[in-house]
Amino acid sequence: MRPVLVISASLVLLSPLGCSSRDDAHATPPPAPSEPTKPGADLGPRIDHEVRLLDGSAMKLSELRGRALLIVNTASACGYTPQYEGLQTLHERYQDKGLAVLAFPCNDFGGQEPGDAATIRDYLDRTFKVSFPVFEKQRLKGADKSPLWKTLSEDLPAGLAGEIKWNFTKFLVNPEGYVVARFPPATDPLAPEVVNAVESHLPAR
Repeated sequence: MRPVLVISASLVLLSPLGCSSRDDAHATPPPAPSEPTKPGADLGPRIDHEVRLLDGSAMKLSELRGRALLIVNTASACGYTPQYEGLQTLHERYQDKGLAVLAFPCNDFGGQEPGDAATIRDYLDRTFKVSFPVFEKQRLKGADKSPLWKTLSEDLPAGLAGEIKWNFTKFLVNPEGYVVARFPPATDPLAPEVVNAVESHLPAR
């Protein structure tokens, strides 16, 4: 499977909650889609990090090898928080076809995930009935940036790397463990470009 970069040009208005897509907000045109990766090209590092779920249990992402992953940094009080609905729909639609949706709460952008693990879990259960894995809060900025997000923001090939600038940035990882697409915060999880990319990278079954 050959990595593709999918970037949405869609914009949204600032929400009353103060959550805007800083990835989308500037006038600078988005980068052009990357060329298909040729055999032997640098695919970047595999996504094999050890992370912890909200209940504190450890998981190695390498355990999910053979499944496509959609990794998202999330927040509970953001204008984009309703995207949890789309993420849950993707989970229900494709989990049996080889997709794992993974949410990583973060309080770095606008202080929009201030609660502890129990608060986050209760909110997601009550509001969105989230049944895909949700992990411990991550740091996406600064010297103590979480290892997974350091890899995603600093170590990927050109066109995929770059600082995470707001909540609900999405990374698609193929079944071999390589990041193949990045979607900005304003791109809805059920947007055609996301769904098409997910479907094109599901494992053959």
